[in-house]
Amino acid sequence: MKLTRGERVFSVFNLVILSGVALVALYPFVYTVSISLSTAAEANRDSLHLYPRDVSLAAYRLVLSNPDILNGFANTILRTVLGTVLTVITTALAAYPLARRELPHRGLATFLILFTMIFNGGIVPTYLLVRELGLLNSVWSLVLPAMLTAFNIIIVKNFFQTIPESLGEAARVEGAGELSILLRIYLPLSKPVLATISLWTAVMHWNQWFDAMIYITDDRKQVLQNFLQRIVIENSTIMLDLGMTDLNVTQYTPETIKAATVVVTIFPIICLYPFVQKYFVKGILLGGVKE
Repeated sequence: MKLTRGERVFSVFNLVILSGVALVALYPFVYTVSISLSTAAEANRDSLHLYPRDVSLAAYRLVLSNPDILNGFANTILRTVLGTVLTVITTALAAYPLARRELPHRGLATFLILFTMIFNGGIVPTYLLVRELGLLNSVWSLVLPAMLTAFNIIIVKNFFQTIPESLGEAARVEGAGELSILLRIYLPLSKPVLATISLWTAVMHWNQWFDAMIYITDDRKQVLQNFLQRIVIENSTIMLDLGMTDLNVTQYTPETIKAATVVVTIFPIICLYPFVQKYFVKGILLGGVKE
C-alpha cells in the first residue's frame, strides 16, 4: 500500500526521534566498554569515548585475577541459578490450583495473594524472620524471601487459564493425576510465560545487592554486585581492601577498573537475554490479559 505524504513524514519523524532515544540509551554502555578497554591516558581524555583509541586489557586482567571478585561471581551465579529454578517451580505449583475453577475459595485465595502486593512486613520484620530461621550468611537468605511473588503467580495463573480445560479432562479420563497433568500438559505448553518469569527472576537476582548487604557479613559469601557497589561508591577504600592498589598508572586507573567490573557484571545477562526474548512478548500478553 502506498503511503501518503503525511504518513511518510510521520515515519521519518518517528525514525529520527527513536534513533535519537536509542543513541542516548546506548551511549552509557558504549562509554563504559570504551573506558574499560582504554589505557590510563586514553581514559582521562576529555571527549566522547565511542571506542578506545589506545586499547589495554590491563583492567580486565586485574579484575578477573582478583580472588574476591571471582568468588563473588561464583556466589552470584549460584544465587541466580538456585533462585530462578526455585521461583519457577514454586510459582507453577502455586498458580496451577488457582487456575482451576473448581478450587474452593479461589477468589479469596487470589485476593490474599494480591493483598501482599500492596502491604508487606518491611525490612526489619523480614530481617528478624531470616535471623530467627538461621539463614543469615547463607545463600538461602537471598533466595527464599524472594522465591514467590504475587505478580509472577498472577501472570502464570492467567496463562494457565488460556490452556483448554478439555486437555486436562482428557488426561484425567486416562487416569492421570493433577501433578502429571501439570508436568505433562500445562508446563510444556507454558514455555513463553515460564521463560518470561525466568528472565525476570534471573535479572533480579543477578542485579540485587541490597539484601546481600543486610544478610551477608562474610566476604567469602558476598555476591559480585555488592563488590561492584562498594567499588563504585567507596572507590579507593574498597580497592585497598580488595588488593587493587598496586596500580600501573600508564595502564589503568580506578575509573577503568570500575568500568571493567561493570562490564564483567552485566555481560552474562546480555548473553542470556537474546535466547529468551522471543518468548517475552507472548508470555506477557497471554499472561496479563486473561482472567
